[in-house]
Amino acid sequence: MKNLTLSLFVSITSLFVCSVSAQSVPDPNTPDGLIKIIVADVMSLVKSDPEIQRGNIPRVVELVEKKIVPYTDMRRTTQLAMGKNWSKATPEQQNQLIFEFKNLLIRTYSGALSQLRDQTVQYKPLRSSPSDTDVIVRTVVIGKSDPIPLDYRLEKTNDGWRVYDINIMGAWLIEAYRNQFTNQISQNGVDGLIKFLQERNAMLAGKK
Repeated sequence: MKNLTLSLFVSITSLFVCSVSAQSVPDPNTPDGLIKIIVADVMSLVKSDPEIQRGNIPRVVELVEKKIVPYTDMRRTTQLAMGKNWSKATPEQQNQLIFEFKNLLIRTYSGALSQLRDQTVQYKPLRSSPSDTDVIVRTVVIGKSDPIPLDYRLEKTNDGWRVYDINIMGAWLIEAYRNQFTNQISQNGVDGLIKFLQERNAMLAGKK
């Protein structure tokens, strides 16, 4: 499952292997334009930072927090991953879940950033109308291996478009984690899920 999913907040990291055409200036007020801008900004920083290229995880995490997380909606991502169990959590538990889930996604996939080089991305035509508030930006990542279909689901909020789910090779991140979250809650309750996420984050932090 972990090999098929990517963090909102990190999951987006696969976008950073992409180069954006300089022939046109992306519009940050459109979902596909926002994704292209994130790609260009992050890729530029990755290429210019030797520490990231050497795999300095704290530096990668800092990059993700500053350049990616602001354009995600981790609250909605966590809520959808929780499904009907979201209403069982207190506001304090919900905040804990959002915090731990975000960190889990970042730490699970942050290592991918240090491996980025010359991959490119192909954007498929965006099928939406100006009145749409929930859209999918479909892309294909091209590298030395087989092309990887990578789709991004965004919602229009008061703060602009925000990414809240990612589909890689046919698997949506939210759906993959929902099963795991449901199992944890059924066995140990909401506090048990929080503890599980905390332990996973501690283990990943120790490996770094």
